[in-house]
Amino acid sequence: MNDQTPIGSGCPVHQPGGVRALLGRTNKDWWPDMLATEILNPNGSSNPLGDDFDYSKAFALLDYQALKADLTALMTDSQPWWPADYGHYGPFFIRMAWHAAGTYRTADGRGGANSGQQRFAPLDSWPDNGNLDKARRLLWPIKQKYGNKISWADLFILTGNVAIESMGGPVFGFGGGRADVFEPERDIYWGSEDKWVNEGVQTRIDPDKGFAEIEGPLAAIQMGLIYVNPEGPGGNPDPLLSARDIKETFERMAMNHEETVALTAGGHTFGKAHGNGDASLLGAAPSGGDLAAQGFGWVSSHESGGIGEHAVTSGIEGAWVNTPTEWSENYFRLLLDYDYELVRSPAGAQQWQPINQKEEDMAPAAWDPNLKVPTMMTTADMALKMDPEFRKISEKFRSDHEAFKDAFARAWFKLCHRDMGPKVRYLGPEVPAEDLIWQDPIPAGTMPSDAEVKAVKDKIAASGLTVSELVKAAWASASTYRKSDHRGGANGARVRLAPQKDWDVNEPAILGKVLSTLDGLRGNMSMADAIVLGGVVGIEKAIKEAGFNVPVPFTGGRGDASAEQTDAESFEVMEPEADAFRNYVGKKKLAVKTEEMMLDRASLLGLSVPEMTVLVGGLRVLGANHGERGHGHFTKRSGQLTNDFFVNLLDMTNVWKAVDGSDDQEYVATDRKGGGETWRATRADLIFGSNSELRAVAEVYAETGHEEKFVKDFVKAWTKVMNADRFDLA
Repeated sequence: MNDQTPIGSGCPVHQPGGVRALLGRTNKDWWPDMLATEILNPNGSSNPLGDDFDYSKAFALLDYQALKADLTALMTDSQPWWPADYGHYGPFFIRMAWHAAGTYRTADGRGGANSGQQRFAPLDSWPDNGNLDKARRLLWPIKQKYGNKISWADLFILTGNVAIESMGGPVFGFGGGRADVFEPERDIYWGSEDKWVNEGVQTRIDPDKGFAEIEGPLAAIQMGLIYVNPEGPGGNPDPLLSARDIKETFERMAMNHEETVALTAGGHTFGKAHGNGDASLLGAAPSGGDLAAQGFGWVSSHESGGIGEHAVTSGIEGAWVNTPTEWSENYFRLLLDYDYELVRSPAGAQQWQPINQKEEDMAPAAWDPNLKVPTMMTTADMALKMDPEFRKISEKFRSDHEAFKDAFARAWFKLCHRDMGPKVRYLGPEVPAEDLIWQDPIPAGTMPSDAEVKAVKDKIAASGLTVSELVKAAWASASTYRKSDHRGGANGARVRLAPQKDWDVNEPAILGKVLSTLDGLRGNMSMADAIVLGGVVGIEKAIKEAGFNVPVPFTGGRGDASAEQTDAESFEVMEPEADAFRNYVGKKKLAVKTEEMMLDRASLLGLSVPEMTVLVGGLRVLGANHGERGHGHFTKRSGQLTNDFFVNLLDMTNVWKAVDGSDDQEYVATDRKGGGETWRATRADLIFGSNSELRAVAEVYAETGHEEKFVKDFVKAWTKVMNADRFDLA
């Protein structure tokens, strides 16, 4: 986290992160002259490696040790166009890896290092990522050498690990498997502000209320920040207010307070911040530069070009410790033993300097090892000294260096791997054997035989459980999956554990009855498999009663997680406030429309528009609504898998009107000929007739002759959701 928030760089309530991205600032808003390559997206994939490229197979051919040796050599191979501080690029690459991973947030699982997004706007041009374009260019010869055997996304993180190791620091392990994408992920909401953090804007929070009113999934307090402003909230150098924001920000990014202290202290044991120059001389960010700059940003018009001694990134200047390229105990010693005074850097940034610092505690100048300069702390560092809780943790680590080493190594590993999902996705020889609770571990499952599957299916069919009950239980289990961080899903059967078993959306009493019955029928089959198989039984019955013969695929082999393997608190953020697939809206008033929540959930499930549409229509007629709610249940053949939802929704004999007092959440249809009320609906129902694109798809499923197509498409989309977390099937 060495440098943050370049000053003067001149860059032009839960809410769903994906849908809000459509309403927030876009790359074209920030950089109007940016080439609009997305115009070609409808013509095919942006992946030049092809849709059939298997990164795991390519990674298996990598000479891993040779790559690490080349990265180690790079650490001290200083280049004149961007010279290494102290002759060592290690701290620079740690910051690159940190900022690649640090955008992860728990609310929607988006962000993180998983796809190499730091290469693209807006992240490549965020103020907080100032000059990291140079780090990526330093890596290019190595990426070029090893080609598609190592993704940029993996290379960022592995380089950070090698950097720590090369300076004697502790590393817990490394897992590869982050396949690159080749365009910005446009379903991430970064905020709606029209100014960057460095442009004197207010924070996103009321100073007196903290994070209580911050927008939905956002974690940083200003646009363009990864974490917090190192000068303090909104530039206010108050360590206690900084501590408040640090705690909340890191919690929203999956870190507890001890991990937060360990990460900050460990990261700041290395390197320096850069502010020894005139920040007003910095040029445009990479996405705003001209063609000749070739993607280089923040080029300084200073006579030296703003490199080496005169580099400006955050505007803060100096090293945190006197040994900036060695792992040491010096961070806590200097932080806790010295009194500090507030000063300004040459670039004008506010920072803290030790009073009467001993010469042996001063740092070498980054450009001249024979010159001694004072160390410094940011306001964010001072928070670890001044806040009582942070102070206690800091003193613990100061007195027990081995505990600090272990805490940093584990917190760094978590930071870099939190968005990768279960450990089964990890690749390479340095994957730790230890199962960590935040990896959502699941014991290996056993593949049931065809005979076992048939026997359990027959028992479920004769159990008296209804189509609605079986379908709702299976959906509750599988639909928690998020493609963003690969959490949730049916594998593990965590729907039977806290907190999921008690979520209102899952109708705990009915869910408990279904799970209890399935548990008594499953024999040696896992509960995870039995729950999904129950959905298969229910849907096949509904298909048969509708007059069709379409099998529903089932692939067993799931395992059952225990309560001890489940971090219940970390799953709480995944509780749906609305689920349009079950026509559910919770008691909390939503800040966005329910149809937007529907799109966000469909996006996290990896569904296309037709897949989302056919699932909603099918689930309505199967009776999957929460609480037996009749809204959207446009059928007289309840429990049969028919296309009645679409046929009756698009029937022009219906006249729809909002129900008085429902705040436009509930609608009633009456017959145009005066025949009285026909149907009731929610926004999530009527949007399929109101929105032109959704209506176009709905019309396909309502057409005569497409009844069986509807059934087959529903089964395909349903199976996709049930198997979304089956990484062993990929």
